[in-house]
Amino acid sequence: MTTVDKLIKKVKKNSIPQHIGIVMDGNGRWAKKRGKPRIKGHQAGVKTVRSIVEICGRLQIDYLTLYSFSTENWRRPKKEVQFVINLIENSLVREIDELAKSNVTIHFVGSKEGLKSSFLKKFERAYEKTKDNTGLNLILAINYGGKKEIVDAANRIISQEKNPLVTEEKIDDNLYTSKFPDPDLIIRTSGEQRLSNFLVWQSAYSELFFTNTLWPDFNKIKFLQALLDFQKRKRRFGDIEVK
Repeated sequence: MTTVDKLIKKVKKNSIPQHIGIVMDGNGRWAKKRGKPRIKGHQAGVKTVRSIVEICGRLQIDYLTLYSFSTENWRRPKKEVQFVINLIENSLVREIDELAKSNVTIHFVGSKEGLKSSFLKKFERAYEKTKDNTGLNLILAINYGGKKEIVDAANRIISQEKNPLVTEEKIDDNLYTSKFPDPDLIIRTSGEQRLSNFLVWQSAYSELFFTNTLWPDFNKIKFLQALLDFQKRKRRFGDIEVK
């Protein structure tokens, strides 16, 4: 029996998080440590995505949101930005048939501002091809910023109503992620201990797990260890313990 199989046996099936979000951090540092250009780290990170999607499907996790490209990432060197956007697009095209066979549904969340129509159409086609699948919902947060998401939600409420009153329920209904449950667990790799504008509203009661492991080195074993750590925690919403 492999180490992965042994860890899976330890996972309590009745307390698997329904929704996991991941801040995939450390690609550039991974490449630098090896004397390689940053783009090599991004390429290596795609392999990790494939591995984590596979283990989530095996564990029957319902939702996985990956912080793929933030609104702040546009500030990086233009060449790197273009490479990452192309990498996302090309990976989607390359992996879509396998994802469809694996019963995965592909979703895009984020602002469409600044993204090419050809890029967005590929995500529309990916969703249409996979929307009837019943397994993992893979949510790619691209050109995503939590603060902008809240502002956009508030503006939609104001524009849709004659006498708008902004409430928590209305914001929930107008977020990019309105059709998904809030994340139970958010994982961040690379040693940084902050959310960096990821699911700001939705993470109010999420459990947070930080690891020093750089994203390209974050494998199934490390993912399962994060899951087992989550299952040791006592979740409280206000003063109510959720078992």
